[in-house]
Amino acid sequence: MFGLLRLPILVLIAFVAGMFYERNAHTDRCLDAGGRVVDDLCQGGQR
Repeated sequence: MFGLLRLPILVLIAFVAGMFYERNAHTDRCLDAGGRVVDDLCQGGQR
């Protein structure tokens, strides 16, 4: 029974961790390009 509950909980934890990781990576790419992040969008960066 615990195994049936554990799987969705672990999937949710992995999803949230992936969201935080990708958000941080997006911010790093934006700052490296010389931009700034405003409302989760990169503004003013150069490719």
